[in-house]
Amino acid sequence: MIEGVRVRQLARHGDARGSLTELLRSDWAEFSRFGQAIFTVNQPGVIRGWHWHRRQTDVIVVVAGAALVPLYDGRAASPTHRQLEEHVLDEQNFVAVFVPPGVYHGYRTISEAPALILNFPDALYDAARPDEERVPHDDPAIGYRWEAPDR
Repeated sequence: MIEGVRVRQLARHGDARGSLTELLRSDWAEFSRFGQAIFTVNQPGVIRGWHWHRRQTDVIVVVAGAALVPLYDGRAASPTHRQLEEHVLDEQNFVAVFVPPGVYHGYRTISEAPALILNFPDALYDAARPDEERVPHDDPAIGYRWEAPDR
């Protein structure tokens, strides 16, 4: 696993009426602070590829559909520098992925329906000074293929 990345299994509590799931709690060890909540609808097959933050930690949860969420460690001083890992997030793998600063990440919808994705970054977006760097999804220096794994 990439240094500093944390994955927390989310507990779904269900009964005949439906279910309830806590997505983020301030008493979790992984939690740093609340910045804002972002809701993304990502259409089937769409890649929102490689971006990273200098200061911000993202907390990514897929609440419907399925998304491939790859991570790449771009931090030169990290013991896992240049390491790749991937996660498939959906209703069967209901987790929160905590992505620290300097770790590239993105997602591709691999379900036939759109993926509904929540992100709880620990910092507010500042349009005058955005904390987001991007590289192309097919950057040869990373060498990642955005293919859906066998499920």
